[in-house]
Amino acid sequence: MIAIGSDHAGYLLKADIIKFLESKGLEVKDFGTNCPDSVDYPDYGRAVAEAVASKECEKGILICGTGIGISIAANKVPGARAALCTDSYMAKMCRQHNDANIIAIGERVVGPGLALDIIETWLETEFLGGRHQNRLDKISDIEKKYFTK
Repeated sequence: MIAIGSDHAGYLLKADIIKFLESKGLEVKDFGTNCPDSVDYPDYGRAVAEAVASKECEKGILICGTGIGISIAANKVPGARAALCTDSYMAKMCRQHNDANIIAIGERVVGPGLALDIIETWLETEFLGGRHQNRLDKISDIEKKYFTK
C-alpha cells in the first residue's frame, strides 16, 4: 500500500498521482488534503511518514508547493527516509543508494507528466544494499542518538 498526502499546494497533483497508481493496480491510502483551502504541510508529512515508518504502508508520496517543507517534516519521524526529487535520476538514486521509503515532489516545480515519470522510476528501482546499507545504519544511529527519549 502506498501512503499519499499533500497540502493545499499539492492536492491537484495528488489527484493525478492517485489515478496513476490505481491504474497500475496499486492500493493507495490518502491522508489528505482534498481542497485548495490553506492547511499546514507538517500535518500531512507527519501522517504519511508515521504510516510508512510503522509499516502500515510500504511507501509514501508527499506533495506540497516545492516538496521542501513536507519532506523536512516527514524526515523528523524516525524510520522515514523522505527524498525530494525533481527528476527521474534523483528518484533512481534515492532508491538505489538511500532506500528512500518516501518521495516528495513540488507541484509548483514539477509538472504532472514529469511527476508521474519520477514516481514510476522510484517505484521500479530497488535498493542496492551493500556499502549503502552501512550508510543507512549510520543514519539510524543518528536517529537513535537524537530521537530517543
